[in-house]
Amino acid sequence: MLRKFSFENLEVYEKARALVSDVYRIQNYLPKEERFGLGHQIRRAAVSILANLAEGSGRQSIKEKVHFIEISYGSLMEVFCELQTACDIGYMKEEQLNALRQQFTDIAKMLSGLRNSMLKQLNDQ
Repeated sequence: MLRKFSFENLEVYEKARALVSDVYRIQNYLPKEERFGLGHQIRRAAVSILANLAEGSGRQSIKEKVHFIEISYGSLMEVFCELQTACDIGYMKEEQLNALRQQFTDIAKMLSGLRNSMLKQLNDQ
């Protein structure tokens, strides 16, 4: 049996992985001239959500773990903003963004909950 890294056991990590896959599919609809501009930025920020959860899990101090959760949250907000921009300039439909909105909301709540849980641990020390 394969041993998992601690971040792989986080439900928020699994939900974020699904979101990243969805975001990658959607950005494929961008015009070719935007795939290396806005598309690259969207992909980079989406992967950053996962990468920071993983990196934070490898840190020893709770304070550092919280820091990486906060970066992950910021990347989540960045992706949503960039997708809104894509809608505003007509590269994707508002319905496509609205179809993803609940995923963003759920992940944001889970990241906040994880952060608050870690802060409680820090305060209890």
